[in-house]
Order: sequence, then structure tokens, then C-alpha cells
Amino acid sequence: MARLGVEKIDLYYIHRRDPSVPIEEVTQTLASFVKSGKISGFGFSEISPTSLRAAHAVHPVAALQSEYSLSTRTPELGLLQTCAALSTTFVAFSPVGRSLLTDKPHDRQRAATIPFLANNPRFMEPNLGQNIVSTSNFRALASDFGLTAAGLAISWCLAKGNHILPIPGTRNVDHFKGMVAGSERTLTSTELKEVETVLPIGWVDGDRYSDAQWKGPERYG
Repeated sequence: MARLGVEKIDLYYIHRRDPSVPIEEVTQTLASFVKSGKISGFGFSEISPTSLRAAHAVHPVAALQSEYSLSTRTPELGLLQTCAALSTTFVAFSPVGRSLLTDKPHDRQRAATIPFLANNPRFMEPNLGQNIVSTSNFRALASDFGLTAAGLAISWCLAKGNHILPIPGTRNVDHFKGMVAGSERTLTSTELKEVETVLPIGWVDGDRYSDAQWKGPERYG
């Protein structure tokens, strides 16, 4: 904290918990950090609704981070609801589907240069080619709405709950501005239905992680 120039850390994450250590024990340790003034709050990443409830029984969990987008809707199977019930902020990472929900999704050549995507099922053929085709109508719909595809993806994510906070990543200022525009757009119920008609639950080809990438996140549902 001295190197950061702060007296306390606002939000301390356990990004990958050790499954051999009970989550209640981990939470007790984190709660002691809050009590001592080292952190203001703490969160977990990619844990199940059951684990979140177990942790919350020890101390309120400020945030729960998990992948959530039109291409990854597993959190709707209880995790979003549990976060809302416990007043835990749901931090949605990869809300633009690792580029699939943008105007220029990565092709296989580009994906192969990115370590995480090189062997990711959704970015390997024939899945990738089909996913790009499947999202073409989404890009057209975003344009009709006056938004970039990424902007519409962010707008959709925010429309799914007041406790949801999407955290997109980009190095491009124009892309950033497009997503900001999406965050400022409130979708009507009709528009929301249009989006989910174009990309219904289960549209994406391929698992979101490879076998190796699944080491750490908790599966549920």
C-alpha cells in the first residue's frame, strides 16, 4: 500500500480461490483485513451462487466478478439473482464477448496471436466462423440503434440489472467512446427483446473456456 500511495485498498479481490481451503475460512481472513482498516471491502471472481452465500454468511461480499455478456449468460442461472439478494455488485467482465460482440470481431489469424484466445473453443474453427456469422445481425441492429456493436452489448448488459457493472477493456479511444455511448443509452423493453431475438440464449458455438482454462472457475447450473 505504501508503494501505491494509499492508506487502504478499496476493493481487494480473490481472483482464483484455492478449492482446498473452505471459502468461509478465506472470508474470515478477508474480514480481518476490513476490520484492521487495510481494505474497504473484498470480492471474489467466478465462484458459484452457493459459495457466494457461504461467504456472505461470514461477512458481506462487496463484489462478485464473472464473465457475462450476450455470448455468456450462465450467471443468469442463479448468480445474478444471488448477488441482487445479497446487495453484492456483479462485475461483468468480457461484456463484449472478447470481440465477438463488436463491429470487428477477431478473425482466426488475429485470435491465434492472443495467448488466451489461441486455444479458446469459441475462437477456433469451425466455431469462430459460425460465431462471426451469427453476430452479423447484431451488428446491423446496433447500427439501426445508432450505436456500435460494443456499445449495444454494454447497453444490454446494464439493462439486465441495476447491480451489474460491466468492465470492458480497450486500447482504442474510438472504441471506448462507442462503449460509453452505449452505457448512456437505456434500452426500451421492445429494443431489449429485439436484441435477445437476434442473439437468443445458446446462440454461441463452443465452450467459453478450454479444459485448461476451466481450472479455477467454479461451475454451477
